[in-house]
Amino acid sequence: MQTVLFHSTIFGPIHSRRLGTSLGVNLSPDDGKICSFDCLYCEAGFNAQGPGTTGFPPRAEVKRLLEEKLSSMKAAGQNLDVITFSGNGEPTLHPDFAGIIDDTIALRDAYFPAVKISVLSNSTRLDDSKVCEALTKVDNNILKLDSAITPTMRVIDRPNSPEFTSEKVIDRIAQFGDKCIVQTMILRGFHNGKPVDNSTPEEVDALIQAYKKIQPAEVMLYSIDRKTPEEALVKVEKDELEKIAERIRKEGFKVMVS
Repeated sequence: MQTVLFHSTIFGPIHSRRLGTSLGVNLSPDDGKICSFDCLYCEAGFNAQGPGTTGFPPRAEVKRLLEEKLSSMKAAGQNLDVITFSGNGEPTLHPDFAGIIDDTIALRDAYFPAVKISVLSNSTRLDDSKVCEALTKVDNNILKLDSAITPTMRVIDRPNSPEFTSEKVIDRIAQFGDKCIVQTMILRGFHNGKPVDNSTPEEVDALIQAYKKIQPAEVMLYSIDRKTPEEALVKVEKDELEKIAERIRKEGFKVMVS
C-alpha cells in the first residue's frame, strides 16, 4: 500500500515545480497520515494507513528543527526560495498551527528575509478564525478547490465531513480575495469502476464562476505527477491544461500551469 512521503518534520530543500527551491515543513506525524480529505490522488496515500504513533510534532520542536536547518543552510551559503507547509496531511489541523506560523515568520526574518512562506491547504479549516488569521500572514496562501460541483469534489477529495460542499468552501475562500492563490488538480479516470473527470467543459465553466466569486491573486492548475493511491487515474497533459488555462485567462485571471 502506498504510504506517507515524509518521515521527518523538516524536509528538503527540494525543487517544487510551482514554487522553486522549497524547504518543507510537515506538521503531520512522520509515520502516519492525518487529513480532513482522503483524495484519490494524494501522493501520501489513503488515510486508511492510519495516523501512526508519533502524533503532531510539538510547536517547540518544529521551531527548533526549522531554526537548525535555516542556520545550517545560511552558513553553507545555500539558496532558498520558499518555506512550504505541506507533508503527510492537512497542516492547518495542527493544534498550534497559528503559533507555528508566527515562529516561522520570525525565523524567516532572522535567517532568510527574502524567502516566502507558503501554506498548501485543502481549505477545510477556513471556518476557524485563528487558522484564517494565520493564513493572512503568509506570502502564499494556497487553497485547494478541485471542483466547484459538489458531487465531483466529493468523489475526488473525499472530505471527512458529510456537510462539506463546494458552495461552502467557495464562500470561505472568497473571504481572502486576492490574498490567496487557488490550486486546482485536473484529472480524469475511474474510481470504484465509475468515471471521474473534472476537465469537462461543465466543470471548467463552474470553476470559472467560482474564481470570479473568489477573485484570487492567481490560479494554479496542475495534474498528476507521481504515483496515486487510486491507480485508475490519468494525468491530464500540459497542452490540455494550457487550453483550460487559456479559457480562464480570458476571464482576467493569472494562471500558472505546472
